[in-house]
Amino acid sequence: MIKQETKEKSAVEAPGAEKAPAKLVTKPAALVVKRVINPLIPRRPIKRSQRANQFAYMKAPGFEHVFEVGDTVEVFCDHEKSRERIRGWVKGIVVQVDHKMVAVQFRSNVYLTDGWMVPDRILWYPVNSEHIRPVAGKKPAKDKKDFIPDY
Repeated sequence: MIKQETKEKSAVEAPGAEKAPAKLVTKPAALVVKRVINPLIPRRPIKRSQRANQFAYMKAPGFEHVFEVGDTVEVFCDHEKSRERIRGWVKGIVVQVDHKMVAVQFRSNVYLTDGWMVPDRILWYPVNSEHIRPVAGKKPAKDKKDFIPDY
């Protein structure tokens, strides 16, 4: 094995100065990644703040009411009252709940907006519809001594 030794040369050498052998130290080259950019297309910086506030909600996304089978609700629809067809709020019972839709069944005849009577008295509404709302139920009040809070 052969060792390579190099001597350092200085611009001004002092007479009688002793020269010590210097070792050549090599450093690993840094990895450079070059991106090809088309010089004809002007580049503009991307503003991150505009992307973060892309959507402005009036209220937080989510369900205002969570409906369950058996709940009593009021629905705004065409229905019969005293043998007359009127449009207004009528009580019904939730019979089926999907992740997008709620089925409500009524005791009186209900009609579609184009005039047809619904034979099974069941209307489907989206969960977040403005035409369906829960009725303040007559649930029995729990005793405060038996009440256990759910954290």
